[in-house]
Amino acid sequence: MDLVPALEEPLKQSLKSVLGPATAKVMAEHLGLHTVGDLLHHYPRRYEERGQLTHLAELPMDEHVTVVAQVADARLHTFASSKAPRGKGQRLEVTITDGSGRLQLVFFGSGVHKPHKELLPGTRAMFAGKVSVFNRRLQLAHPAYELLKGDTEETVETWAGTLIPIYPATAKLESWKIGKALQTVLPSAQDAVDPLPDSLREGRGLVPLPEALLKIHRPHTKADIAAARDRLKWDEAFVLQVALARRRHTDAQLPAVARKPSPDGLLTAFDDRLPFTLTDGQVKVSREIFDDLATEHPMHRLLQGEVGSGKTMVALRAMLAVVDAGGQAAMLAPTEVLAQQHHRSITEMMGELAEGGMLGGAERATKVTLLTGSMGTAGRRQALLDLVTGEAGIVIGTHALIEDKVQFHDLGLVVVDEQHRFGVEQRDALRGKGKQPPHLLVMTATPIPRTVAMTVFGDLETSVLDQLPAGRSPIASHVVPAADKPHFLARAWERVREEVSNGHQAYVVCPRIGDEEDDPKKAGKKKSPEDEAEKRPPLAVLDIAAQLAAGPLQGLKVEVLHGRMHPDDKDAVMRRFAAGDTDVLVATTVIEVGVNVPNATAMVIMDADRFGVSQLHQLRGRVGRGSAPGLCLLVSEMPEASPARQRLTAVASTLDGFELSRIDLEQRREGDVLGQAQSGARTSLRVLSVIEDDEVIAEAREEATAVVAADPELEHLPGLRVALDALLDEEREQYLEKG
Repeated sequence: MDLVPALEEPLKQSLKSVLGPATAKVMAEHLGLHTVGDLLHHYPRRYEERGQLTHLAELPMDEHVTVVAQVADARLHTFASSKAPRGKGQRLEVTITDGSGRLQLVFFGSGVHKPHKELLPGTRAMFAGKVSVFNRRLQLAHPAYELLKGDTEETVETWAGTLIPIYPATAKLESWKIGKALQTVLPSAQDAVDPLPDSLREGRGLVPLPEALLKIHRPHTKADIAAARDRLKWDEAFVLQVALARRRHTDAQLPAVARKPSPDGLLTAFDDRLPFTLTDGQVKVSREIFDDLATEHPMHRLLQGEVGSGKTMVALRAMLAVVDAGGQAAMLAPTEVLAQQHHRSITEMMGELAEGGMLGGAERATKVTLLTGSMGTAGRRQALLDLVTGEAGIVIGTHALIEDKVQFHDLGLVVVDEQHRFGVEQRDALRGKGKQPPHLLVMTATPIPRTVAMTVFGDLETSVLDQLPAGRSPIASHVVPAADKPHFLARAWERVREEVSNGHQAYVVCPRIGDEEDDPKKAGKKKSPEDEAEKRPPLAVLDIAAQLAAGPLQGLKVEVLHGRMHPDDKDAVMRRFAAGDTDVLVATTVIEVGVNVPNATAMVIMDADRFGVSQLHQLRGRVGRGSAPGLCLLVSEMPEASPARQRLTAVASTLDGFELSRIDLEQRREGDVLGQAQSGARTSLRVLSVIEDDEVIAEAREEATAVVAADPELEHLPGLRVALDALLDEEREQYLEKG
């Protein structure tokens, strides 16, 4: 079914008479608005009340603003300049006020005539422009403006409402021009097809869609805005959840081989060897996974857990269960360092059980094979042979696993580590290696609040590990303000020396490598204001390592690790560090995930403000993995009041990853999170907030599941099908298909 023709109409045609083709072009290029329907869903960011003027006292610098104010006075000055040497140059200075502050507007040259006639003292208008400073005073140079009183029919009509909508705008298109365009297309809102089933809408007391669109663009009261937003939030949550519910439904119809572990197989032998007992959480989550593996439909499960909660152990037990049942399991890791680390720790945990076909291997043993892009030809050939013959029950690898040449004997389970680093296409390619769709277990160590998981990973069932295994030690975290208190930094290096003298090891993490080709693309880019303020690039591994070895850590064994080293060199450095031969490892975030050295107890993160919250939490999780307490020092030169420092204080104040991910989201807007889930497409959420509207999302998921169970093809809900088509343009449709 096609979208309603009235809403499908391109803006080029519908706005021709009002704003001209140039405006339609700007809307398409800068705001992504192409049709009447797109424009109707471009909601106001906020509303100005006629009587209440924007606070001029709080204008942000260098931003494009829209203000409503009254002209206090206007003066025309003449001056001499190179263009007008005889003192014929003209400058109009207009002062506007809103009661809280005053702002100067300036117009030059021939641009003074119109405002000189129109902006008389007492006139009220909307002004839009970029805030700048001249002679230490804020000003708007050549602002666009729209008078708020006039006798023409159109102006009276346009500003008839008491609440003036302020739209997300651009320098090329002011808010009121978008408002005018909306006045033109608003009658088409009557043709909007309602995606919500009547029973749901009436049961929850939500207004119909045409009414919601009218109320959000032309509200008469604040209650109108609230009713419209409540309704539009439901649309966004419900349509997205229906898309995910349909995918869960489709997946549930696919066939898969049930994989039940044999009672006295590899898994039992492995469990008998364990020198510790599993946590209650690990036992519970393993049971959920084994139940899924025993069904004839593919498992789709997200396993999220705190850093160090033992996710790898749970994943390994699932892989052993599949091998017991005659299948193969593949673990996909995002980096070679991590793939090698997983291979090493899994073969160590399994001992003789990982020596299938070798002398000294246990009778029920299997082979654990590593496959990465940088392996030599002979090693690679042997690995490929192990996979196709079924000799290797477990394979661990990087993207190299996805290549066409790689074939499995019988792939039963795919484990994806650190999901957020893999494109959907890659996960999909690996799933395509099974004769029937394999079971899928996705792991992430970045804890995700429940509602975000429902929205981003809504097609996966979720298991959470929130207990740390016995013997894990607490990690103390502190912010080190290097600029305000340099002696704190000196003390940080003393603490590192103390840890080493007690027989432990330490990490020092830097944002850059420092061999000056870090990112050629960024070299010519304009720096952010924070960078400008600091006047220096982020600290680099190679520089810091040299300074430490010659200075505060002189006499200790200091090594470096970064992503551009040769894989064999990286592996050698990690082996020496794991064996305790190196005291201090100076590294980039290449150690962020999965690196497990229980003897490393201290971590110093340089320029910690350059990292995101979840990244800092991940990095910190590399210490405190043994019986000795961990220490994490966050070094920053940012001033105390800056948002960057507040972020670091938040990280230092809690070890709860779920709490930190909430803080992170509140600071970043959830568009970033959804961007990952929707293949980088602009987030489709306009009024729904993943964090604040958790109840709406949870309820929408329940309703969506029920609707899809009753009518998987949505035959009786044409309006919902229309909305789904609009949400899932081809790119996203493929994205969800591949999952």
